[in-house]
Amino acid sequence: MPTLHVDVDPSAQPPSSFAGDTAPLVYFLSFAFAARYGAQHELTQASLLLRRGEHQIDLKPLLTFADRATEDPADEHELKRVWQDAQPLADCCRRVAEAIDADAAIRDQLHDFPTLRDRVDELGRIASWAAEDGRRLRLTYTMD
Repeated sequence: MPTLHVDVDPSAQPPSSFAGDTAPLVYFLSFAFAARYGAQHELTQASLLLRRGEHQIDLKPLLTFADRATEDPADEHELKRVWQDAQPLADCCRRVAEAIDADAAIRDQLHDFPTLRDRVDELGRIASWAAEDGRRLRLTYTMD
């Protein structure tokens, strides 16, 4: 099962964390990223609904992530590249959670992932906290 990790720079322990399994969030990030390659999974479809139509959400902050395991210098470079400002990620997560709440078509695509909305909201709270302190975040995943 994959696990999402949120690193903070400068290093600090966020006041909140994930209340449950982050695998659905890793799946969503991966399938949303794969949309550009023609993926047809329901998580890809949900990401397209978020990006298009009435929502027009820029998912780039959510799609800036990397494999935490490094095997070569290119992997290490990628880990450095995915650091990002926290505020755009906080805004993105807030808008995604609001869109899930408001749009039955998105909820229909997410029916097999009932905890995804809560994990997005929790990530948004972590990012908001980091933004208030001017911190950067890095999203990585591990395959446990």
